[in-house]
Amino acid sequence: MIKTPLTVAGAEKLRNELHRLKTVERPSVIAAIAEARSHGDLSENAEYDAAKERQGFVEGRIKEIEGKISSAQIIDPKLLDADGRCVFGATVDLEDMDSGQTVTYQIVGDDEADLKENKISISSPIARALIGKFAGDIAEVQAPGGVREYEIIDVRYV
Repeated sequence: MIKTPLTVAGAEKLRNELHRLKTVERPSVIAAIAEARSHGDLSENAEYDAAKERQGFVEGRIKEIEGKISSAQIIDPKLLDADGRCVFGATVDLEDMDSGQTVTYQIVGDDEADLKENKISISSPIARALIGKFAGDIAEVQAPGGVREYEIIDVRYV
């Protein structure tokens, strides 16, 4: 079985979603199906069809999350001792060599990635270019617009 890396925060977020799906969404869908059934003929009942479709989505998502959690390798960035190297879970400060702009990213699992929160997927081109590098190194990233260079300013494990 292939282990999928996940941070502690990402695992907690998945567990919370799973709990909500099982305790709120599932009972709500069951109630909606029961309500739609009480209206009679199911062959022309749009409410019933919509409720069954929603049930399929909820049950599918529950299975998906349970699978992800069971195959997860949960990594706590605070416990990492990578001697300043960029690794999964690290928070990295970068400077774009062309524009001089600085940005901070945390390298996380595919399911946790959220650019709005400056969390990039371990499988993204920029994260792949950063892995194994140290502060002071230059990372070359193959971007759609061509190669971009970033200098690694700092690597933290928070």
